[in-house]
Amino acid sequence: MKELETRVVDIDVDDIRRKMQELGAEKVKEEYQINNIYDFEDNRLLNSKGYARIRITDDRLNNKEVVYMTTKKMLSQGTFKVMEENETVVEDKEAAEKIFLSLGLSLKQSIKKYRESYKLKDSLIEIDINDKSFCPFPYLEIETVSEERLEEILDLLGYTLKDTTSKTIYELLEERGLANGDGKGL
Repeated sequence: MKELETRVVDIDVDDIRRKMQELGAEKVKEEYQINNIYDFEDNRLLNSKGYARIRITDDRLNNKEVVYMTTKKMLSQGTFKVMEENETVVEDKEAAEKIFLSLGLSLKQSIKKYRESYKLKDSLIEIDINDKSFCPFPYLEIETVSEERLEEILDLLGYTLKDTTSKTIYELLEERGLANGDGKGL
């Protein structure tokens, strides 16, 4: 599956929540995540802006734990970050970890995050608040179908295309002198 996404950083979380409510957006996720990032010893996936991940979610809307096994690879980086994503729900997180380890991958980083997601105009708007030791600023991730739809959503939220970035979290952290991992793909 291809994923078109962009970010708006340094958001006012309460303001975004208020706007989502005013716009009648449907809240589709409220979860705490642990994102375990895997790569080979030479970091070839992260160095090419990709990764393997096991995500453990504490789904607060449905009161259950869900575990995802994912690989991502960046295809292009313009207005949107275009990612190839392969993801499946797994029943056994230990087995998922053993699969990655048996392929020669090792755990590179474990990142904790709170995520709130909304559906609006065939798009997904996600508020991400990471553990401050990893990323001290909240941001929006917007996944949508076209630049026109993105501009429409941004306008509703009080932003413009100039407020967006397709940079990875690691690129943003590095720009701010906050990089604390060797990853390049998130």
